[in-house]
Amino acid sequence: MAHTNTILGQLLKLVPRHEFEALANQHHSGRSFRTTSRWSQFVVMLMGQLAGRVSLRDIVDNISAQSHRLYHLGTSNISRSNLSRINSDKPYQLYEALFSKLLNRCQSVVPGHNFRFKNPLYSLDASTIDLCLSTFPWADFRSTKGAIKLHVGLNHSGFLPEFVTITEGKTSDITVGRTLNFPKGSIVAIDKGYNDYSWYKQLTDKGIFFVTRLKSNAKHRVISRRSVDKKTGVICDQTIEFTGIQTANKCPLNMRRIGYKDIVTGKRYTFLTNNFKLSAKTIADIYKARWQVELFFKWVKQNLKIKSFVGTSKNAVLTQIWIAMCAYLLLCFLKFQSKIPKSMQQILRILQLNLFEKRDLMALLRGDQFTGCRRSVNQMELL
Repeated sequence: MAHTNTILGQLLKLVPRHEFEALANQHHSGRSFRTTSRWSQFVVMLMGQLAGRVSLRDIVDNISAQSHRLYHLGTSNISRSNLSRINSDKPYQLYEALFSKLLNRCQSVVPGHNFRFKNPLYSLDASTIDLCLSTFPWADFRSTKGAIKLHVGLNHSGFLPEFVTITEGKTSDITVGRTLNFPKGSIVAIDKGYNDYSWYKQLTDKGIFFVTRLKSNAKHRVISRRSVDKKTGVICDQTIEFTGIQTANKCPLNMRRIGYKDIVTGKRYTFLTNNFKLSAKTIADIYKARWQVELFFKWVKQNLKIKSFVGTSKNAVLTQIWIAMCAYLLLCFLKFQSKIPKSMQQILRILQLNLFEKRDLMALLRGDQFTGCRRSVNQMELL
C-alpha cells in the first residue's frame, strides 16, 4: 500500500527544498543555530498561520504534539526560545524572496480577470496595521501609537497580491505608488489617497492607464463631450484639461472625466482616467472592482495572523507577515490548480482541520469520502 504524507507535508511540496535552501544561503547572517534551521522556522511558522495559532507557546505546543510526524516534514521539535531567537535574528528577506518565487508559480496557472479587455488590471491600496508603541518602539507612527503599513497592488487575474511593500505607518500611499513598476498597457484603479498629478503624467508617459476619482476642487476646462446612455448610470463623458496653475504644470495632458450615478444606491461619482478607448460604463465598473483590494485586506486580517504578533522586533514582525503572504499564495495555488469550486476560506478551514492527517490532499479538497486507503500524491499533480 502506498504511503501518503500528511496534508501539511503535501502542501510543503509546493516549496521545493533545494530552492528554499538556495534562498536561505543568499539571505543568511550571523552564526547558524545548531538545533534549528531556516526550513524548520518556515515549517513551524507556516503551520502557525494555517492553524491559526496565536502565540509562540501555542505554536510550539502544537508542533510538539505532532513530533512523531515531523520527520517527513524535514524538521523536528523546536523550543520556544530558539523559535523566538531565529525570528528575531535571521533576515526576513528570505521570505520576501520566497514570496516572489511562489508568486511566479501562481502566475503560471492563474485564471484571467472578469473583464473583456486583455489589459492587466490592478487595484492599488494600503492598510495600516496598528501596534502598541511601548511594545514595538521601532514602529513610530504617532505620539502614543505605533503602526506599520501594508501596501498591495492586487492583480485582478486570480486576485494575486503581485506588488507587496511593508513600510512605516507614516509612509504615504503615493510614496510607495511611485516606486511600483506596473507593466506597460496595464490599468491601475486607485483611490484619492494616490492623488498626484505629476504621477498621472508619469503613468501616461509609460503607457500605463489609471482610473481614480477626480477631486471636487480640481480646476478644469471641458474640451469635448461624448454621447452617453444614461440608462447605464453614466451621466457625462468628457475630455478635459486642467486649468489650475500648479496642476496644469504637473499634468499638461488631456484627461477623461466621467460622471456616474450608481443605479442601486443613487450615489454620484466623478472618475478621472487617461484611457479614451474603453466605454464609460467599463471605466466605472473598473473603479467599482477596486473594492477587491479592500476585500483582500479584510480576508488576510481575519484569516491569517498579521494583526497580532509572536515577536516584538521589527525582523520578527516582518518575518511573520511575509510568511503569511506565502501562506496566502499557497492557498491560491491550490485553488487555481485544483479548479475546485471552493472559496479560499473554505480551503483554509479544510486544511486547518486536517493539517497532520494522512490523506490525499486533492481528494480531501474535492470532498471524496475517506476510505482509510493511503494513496500518495504526486508532486507533479500539484505543480
